[in-house]
Amino acid sequence: MLWITLSLLIGLLILVLFYARRRQKNEPPLDKGFLPWLGHALEFGKDAAKFLRRMKEKHGDIFTVRVAGKYVTVLLDPNSFDSVVNDTVCLDFSRIRNQLIKTVFGLQLPGTSPTSERKWMERHFQGLNLFKLSASMNVHLQNLLLSNNTNSSLSEWRQDGLFDLCYSLLFRAGYLTLFDSRDDPAAVYREFRKFDELLSKLARNLLKQEERKTARSCQERLWELLSPGWLSEELDSWQQSYYRFLQEERIDAEMQNRALLLQLWTTQCNAGPAAFWLLGYLLTHPEAMKAVKSEIRGLSTLQDTPLQHPSISLLEAHCTPVLDSVLSETLRLTAAVMISREVVQDKILHMADGQEYLLRRGDRVCLFPLLSPQMDPQIHQEPQIFKYNRFLNEDMTVKDHFYKNGKRLKYYTMPWGAGKNSCVGKDTLVSLCDPEAKVPPVNSSRYGFGILQPDGDLQVRYRLRRTRHEM
Repeated sequence: MLWITLSLLIGLLILVLFYARRRQKNEPPLDKGFLPWLGHALEFGKDAAKFLRRMKEKHGDIFTVRVAGKYVTVLLDPNSFDSVVNDTVCLDFSRIRNQLIKTVFGLQLPGTSPTSERKWMERHFQGLNLFKLSASMNVHLQNLLLSNNTNSSLSEWRQDGLFDLCYSLLFRAGYLTLFDSRDDPAAVYREFRKFDELLSKLARNLLKQEERKTARSCQERLWELLSPGWLSEELDSWQQSYYRFLQEERIDAEMQNRALLLQLWTTQCNAGPAAFWLLGYLLTHPEAMKAVKSEIRGLSTLQDTPLQHPSISLLEAHCTPVLDSVLSETLRLTAAVMISREVVQDKILHMADGQEYLLRRGDRVCLFPLLSPQMDPQIHQEPQIFKYNRFLNEDMTVKDHFYKNGKRLKYYTMPWGAGKNSCVGKDTLVSLCDPEAKVPPVNSSRYGFGILQPDGDLQVRYRLRRTRHEM
């Protein structure tokens, strides 16, 4: 019996060795790891940035790694990104996206056209509709800030964790803006945060049994809260328009409810963390805070300037290069999206340095802008350090000339979905409880899911501004 078992094991080993992947001519360097099938999955899932940095030091700007049975080619030369970003023939995003939303949200949208979905999004997040959403968001933010205070305590100091404060405030305001529900937004936020904390594990199928039960319970509760029966009947509202879009795409009722949770996460998961990092860096870098305050004080003298649209804020109507630079620097340090494509047919990848590499059909190709260009020391000097004026020229114009290997970069920072952002907290006063406090490190499990979240928090004191001169 022992000999039979040994023979089977030896035969299995021979099969594995025979069919094992080998690097072919003109393919990127191949690093399979020591574990069969798993490869580098454990290290990649634990801290993707640390792992990919090690691979870059070992292999250079392009390499292929084995991750849980998949072979992923990672490209870290921003001068060569167009070869991936602009290819819609050999490379496909929809399959990866559909698999991810099925795993995380239990959602299948088989008939939805990416083109029609994009057109619907553009209709609601550009032009006049965007102005209307911005105006509504501003109203909800003000109401939420005032709702926790009585008239006698408007100017009293309160204490809270900055991350919890930013995430809760912006989520509730965003939820009320888009979903226009009369339900308690705080209850929706609590369920959402429990779900969001498990999301990276859920996406990688790493949930323990109890965590899986929790995730499922949160999903079901959120589906219930977001179902059409709970929504406003206002025909022009954002969520009703999305519901009609799904109906036109012939999505069944159950999947429509699940799609609303996807939209809730997509629209609300990054605003709060981004606001935390922005305020956190300002609070821990007095020089940056001073420069931003000075710029905004200058805008206040222009408050009587006529605006073309009533929804445009003071910050939107006037140039704010310092604030824009602070925001760009914040996103450079904390936006950690992974841009992935499936190779649907063999492709020759042309690198900027003249090299050519073969990408195999069935593999994946991945860009990780946080590592390069955003944290590349050849592009950004001392990339680990927050420099509020990194994206400013001496004459206070926008700095957009960055180079690598003597070539000017088209992609020198790639924070996902940045767009325009209003100055969070412009109507409040905020200060650190501990003047010597530093921003906490990032939660390394969140790489690949948009704006990073902190592993810890900053304790702050805050109160509403009583007069304009307190700014």
